Amino acid sequence: MRKTTRLLSIVLACAISGGFLLTVAPAASAQRVIRGGVVFVGPGPFYGPWYPYYGYYPYPPGYAVPNYGEVKIDTHRKDVEVYIDGGYAARTKEAKKFALRPGNHEIELRDSEGTFFHEKVAVTIGHTTKLHVA
Repeated sequence: MRKTTRLLSIVLACAISGGFLLTVAPAASAQRVIRGGVVFVGPGPFYGPWYPYYGYYPYPPGYAVPNYGEVKIDTHRKDVEVYIDGGYAARTKEAKKFALRPGNHEIELRDSEGTFFHEKVAVTIGHTTKLHVA
């Protein structure tokens, strides 16, 4: 009787520990999402509650609320380099839309002769700020 009770308590402890680890493991994984030439690394995929017969139910990809805004640069020039807050971001032929954290950012456009466009823009969550450059 004691051996059976001890064996059942060990099995129950292992099952509870395993269930806890399965619950924590999906939240600890990281997923890369590429938006507008910028790579975001964050938790994912997002899992909902556990159901007895179905397991974990994954939430749809758009379930998490984005915490960034976007800057879109409208220009016909393809040989322009984009610098954001002093750091190189990309060339305009590769990407024209950039995902940025909310706040004030300095956008510079440079060509072979130097900086020809410089502007400070305010980025808000969920909105796209458009810059028209000739």
